[in-house]
Amino acid sequence: MVIRRGEERDLAGIDRLLSQVLMVHHKGRPDLFKRDTRKYTDQELLAILCDDTRPVFVAVDDDENVMGYAFCVFKQYLGDNILTEIKTLYIDDLCVDEAIRGKHIGRSLYEYVLAFARREGCYNLTLNVWECNQSAKRFYESCGLVPQKTGMEKIL
Repeated sequence: MVIRRGEERDLAGIDRLLSQVLMVHHKGRPDLFKRDTRKYTDQELLAILCDDTRPVFVAVDDDENVMGYAFCVFKQYLGDNILTEIKTLYIDDLCVDEAIRGKHIGRSLYEYVLAFARREGCYNLTLNVWECNQSAKRFYESCGLVPQKTGMEKIL
């Protein structure tokens, strides 16, 4: 397995995994997430892959098949009245193909992103996890992440 920046040749593999994530969210919260749609068009995905402020990393096998990905976003609040100017790397999405989970691909991707964030001078690494996705929550806790804040809702 190799972990590297995502490229145009990875579009189909990334899109396949994005569909898997969408279905996890749709099954957990069908009131919020549509089914059978795409998070990004190919054009949007290509733009993200070329954007250094939104790095995407892929884990690929020897045949260059995408086994997992991590979508990241640099965040920093410069000149904010109350927030410090720390640099954060936010993991917007991390997914491993459901057919090959349990082989430490997700952990390897996470560790790669963590090392990248350190090299880039980030203060912290953050992410959000949906309450309906308990397996993801357990995974992130096993990686040493702890809650930073809690989003709450009341459905009307």
